[in-house]
Formats: sequence, C-alpha cells, structure tokens
Amino acid sequence: MGTVTIGVSIAVPEPHGSLLQERRAGFGDAAAHGIPTHVTLLPPTEVDGFALPAVEAHLTEVAAAGRPFPMRLSGTGTFRPLSPVVYVQVVQGAETCSWLQKRVRERSGPLARELQFPYHPHVTVAHCIEEAAMDRAFRELAGFEAEWPCTGFALYEQGVDGVWRKLREFTFGGAVVPPQVGHAEWGTIASR
Repeated sequence: MGTVTIGVSIAVPEPHGSLLQERRAGFGDAAAHGIPTHVTLLPPTEVDGFALPAVEAHLTEVAAAGRPFPMRLSGTGTFRPLSPVVYVQVVQGAETCSWLQKRVRERSGPLARELQFPYHPHVTVAHCIEEAAMDRAFRELAGFEAEWPCTGFALYEQGVDGVWRKLREFTFGGAVVPPQVGHAEWGTIASR
C-alpha cells in the first residue's frame, strides 16, 4: 500500500468555513482550495497505509473519551516572524483542542510524534504569501467572529494532487461517520 500522508482536524462549519476559505484564496494563498478551513489536531504525518486501521481504532478511542464543547473564533493573530502565518484565533475551546491533540499524539499510540512548534490551536487564513497580503489578512479579518458546538473531528489524507480528503469523521462519544458523498474532496489538515 505504501506511505500515505494523513492529518486530523476539526472542520470550521458552514457558512464560516467557506467564507474563510474564499478570503484565504482572495489574499493570494494558492493552497486555499486544497485546504479547507480547520483547526489542526495532528499536522501532516506520514504513515504506512497498512497502519490506517490501527489509526482509526486509536481515533475512535480518543473520540469516545471526548464530549461536545463550544468553539469560538475571534480576531486575528500571527506567527511571524517565526513562521509566515496569519490566523483567526480560537478564543473558546483552545484547552479542549490541546487535550485532544495530546491524546491523538499519545506516545503509546500509532500517531506518536513530536511537533515542529508548540501546539497553538488556530485557523490559518494566510500562509507563505507576500507580506503586504499577510498584513491585509491580519487587518481585514480582525473583526471576524464565529461560534459553534464542536461535536468531533476527522481523519484526512492528502492526495498526490495536494488536496486533503476526508477519510472518516469521529464524533464524541465514539460514533464513526463515513465522509459524506460529494464532500470527500473537501477535507483539510493544517499546514503552517
């Protein structure tokens, strides 16, 4: 089966997800349409394709231990100059996202890995684009607000075309939901 690149994230629901994705594209971020709007729990990670059943079993356990929680986004932030990213801030639900990402990356699990940067839940709206466009994204989305009840997360795989596709959705309390027909190509994973 070979190596696959996977990730785990919480999708930003509609209408907010599409709005932020279109804004990201409008700032000149070429990756915007291959990376729909999300909060990362596991960044792009290479695994053996034969390990996917173990990954899914692990994520089912993580989801079973979780409970729905309120998520709220408000305002912008940046990782510059360390990393060329402008993001919308997670102002409610960040602690739960931190707990979830630790569980996803447990040392005893199939997704154990170290992170390049300390975990900071966020929604990327500009990545590796011109500084003027990054500044514009920071300014224009400073008043952005969204909130929703987060009920789970999903496992995604990056295709050879660079597009992230949803493999499975995991709802808190342990239910596993297959990707919706027509939305299989509308997956995401965080990239800084």
